[in-house]
Amino acid sequence: CCNNGGFAWREANGFLTPHGQPDDYSGGRIERIDIATGAIEILYKDGDFRCSLRGPNDIVFDSHGGFWFTDHGKSRDRERDITGIFYAKADGTQLEEVIFPSENPNGIGLSADGTRLYAAETFTCRLMAFDIVAPGKVASASGTPLYRPAGYKFFDSLCVEACGNICVATIGECGISVISPAGELVEFVATDDVFTTNICWGGKDMMDAYITCSGSGRLVKARWKRPGLKLTY
Repeated sequence: CCNNGGFAWREANGFLTPHGQPDDYSGGRIERIDIATGAIEILYKDGDFRCSLRGPNDIVFDSHGGFWFTDHGKSRDRERDITGIFYAKADGTQLEEVIFPSENPNGIGLSADGTRLYAAETFTCRLMAFDIVAPGKVASASGTPLYRPAGYKFFDSLCVEACGNICVATIGECGISVISPAGELVEFVATDDVFTTNICWGGKDMMDAYITCSGSGRLVKARWKRPGLKLTY
């Protein structure tokens, strides 16, 4: 899993929100956690394979024994990290920054056939698409801007429907933006929380959506119109 090294927190208007790099920042890293015992193993840390890991954020596994992850970076009083998107092997033998630079990359996901990588940028509020040409390789690190909503909003984490739509948690608009692979807004599913930050699938039919409402500190379960895409693991 991704460990971003910690956040400083600020309370304002009844919400508790992340606010930059904390004084006790412990460095970014990728960890392997034994669910049964709680044992933690550091798989990759800052400096391994000459890679800078500032704030690993979101992760998705492919069918080739590897995984993609975003590094959201850290911000300080007068500066902010410029970060990228990485590919790594689950056995600890490979770590590479494949896409750089990326503007505060956050949510990440794969198409059903594994040929397309999706990444949500937070502060630009862009959904980016990258064509995968081989395990851990993309056709262009520049990618294609697939969708950006109007107005002042922020994209957070994402997941993919079985039909190919990309569902992106949208901060500031209170809900989930559902975007087609062609870059069109299919629908917007509203919540009651301005800090809606994540979504994933569950249930026998993969039509249960679990959504984090971070502003109010809730994890909610809702029935979705379409089944979600099963993850590789």
